[in-house]
Amino acid sequence: MTTQHWSLATGSRVAVYHYPPANPGTRHPIPLVYLNGGPVRGISVLDHRFLQLLAHQGYDVYAYEQAGGGRSDLLPMSQYTISRPVRDLAAFVDRLNKGKVDILGFSSGGAVLTRALADPSIAARLHRAIIAEPGPMDGPTARIAGHKGRKSARGLAPAITGPRSTHVPRYALAFGLMRLGLLTPDTGLIGQAEGDNAFTAADLGSDTASAYCARDAHRIPAEDTAQNFSFSPAASLRIQQTVKDSPSIASKLRRSRSPAMLMIAECSSQVRQWETTVLANDPAIQRTQYMPGVGHHMWNGLDDNNDRAVAVITAFLQGKPAPLPNYPTRDEIPTFLRDHN
Repeated sequence: MTTQHWSLATGSRVAVYHYPPANPGTRHPIPLVYLNGGPVRGISVLDHRFLQLLAHQGYDVYAYEQAGGGRSDLLPMSQYTISRPVRDLAAFVDRLNKGKVDILGFSSGGAVLTRALADPSIAARLHRAIIAEPGPMDGPTARIAGHKGRKSARGLAPAITGPRSTHVPRYALAFGLMRLGLLTPDTGLIGQAEGDNAFTAADLGSDTASAYCARDAHRIPAEDTAQNFSFSPAASLRIQQTVKDSPSIASKLRRSRSPAMLMIAECSSQVRQWETTVLANDPAIQRTQYMPGVGHHMWNGLDDNNDRAVAVITAFLQGKPAPLPNYPTRDEIPTFLRDHN
């Protein structure tokens, strides 16, 4: 995959990947932009493969790694806030200069997209929005201790082999204290670049397992290569903290008019209310697609999971009937929370 680097008006310099339509005969006129999860993490190999599938459907696909993640340039630690990737999204669409775009936001990328939909000046740049397995959209949502999906593979999957920075006492101490809030992410104990380079896929083993259904525990695919993997624990923790500290965006989201779809996984490791709060407050969500048989990482290359996700996404983008029932609807949220955990 070829990497470009774009300098955005916000000051961020991000790594960009472009997958042009593989079949010009079915080319769709509106570009599709992918926002990956993390929050500050490289785009996984599995995601790149999935984006290529969308390009084979005729979509002009763009993806970029958010500032500090993957091959994108680092920011000063104080600039890692939830508002930065939202502003970067607007700046990216402006830099792309192709008019309105469709957006697919996954996990923390889904939270960024939700916040963009609540900002009329940014939402005006968006054609259709797909919010897939979103993280919490604001402080009140982040503080909800609610239900999760059906059992994930966390604690069941074999440990990922390979070196771990968390086996090195200095890293283990620093990362542990940061998670507990006893050490700020901008600590001098570990430099930002040093922390990024030290963290490995094995360090995120249990996190990876939690993105798959329990039934898949012994066949979890490799999500990254050693060359591709990138995760910034300090920057990610800082962004998560700024989400927790942010005021409610519910009243702004209720004024959203951008057509949107919500995707929810059966074995989601996300708190269900992170997802249903978006559904309850965004009147422009036209359909919800509850994806059976998959965990948080819905397009994972197992069985026909990628094809099913492509079918759901492309049907919505083209305004065609949904391949799955519209479930849950807003009225069904209480019973959904009771029955699907």
